[in-house]
Amino acid sequence: MIIDERTYTCHPGKAKAWLEIYERQGKPIQWPIVGEPIGFFTTDTGTLSQVVHWWRYESLADYENLRRKLSAAPGWSDYVAASMPFLVKLESRLLIPASFSPLK
Repeated sequence: MIIDERTYTCHPGKAKAWLEIYERQGKPIQWPIVGEPIGFFTTDTGTLSQVVHWWRYESLADYENLRRKLSAAPGWSDYVAASMPFLVKLESRLLIPASFSPLK
């Protein structure tokens, strides 16, 4: 199992607006393809105006396959275009749980 950790830094004060666009346009496309996320979070300390979400994949091949399907899904590129004006920076990290991790 791997976890895709995505951190989106929004323009100051725009995280709520980004979440609204995601919930309305992105979620209905993404969740049926990728599955429900492990979690969706906003930051309250440290770097503010960030949205962090974690996605579970069975393997790197699963990740690549599902991300490819998502990119090709009808409406996904429209959602991405609508969300970009709210974002300053996008980061993605693939996390591999240690052998003793409770989350694996």
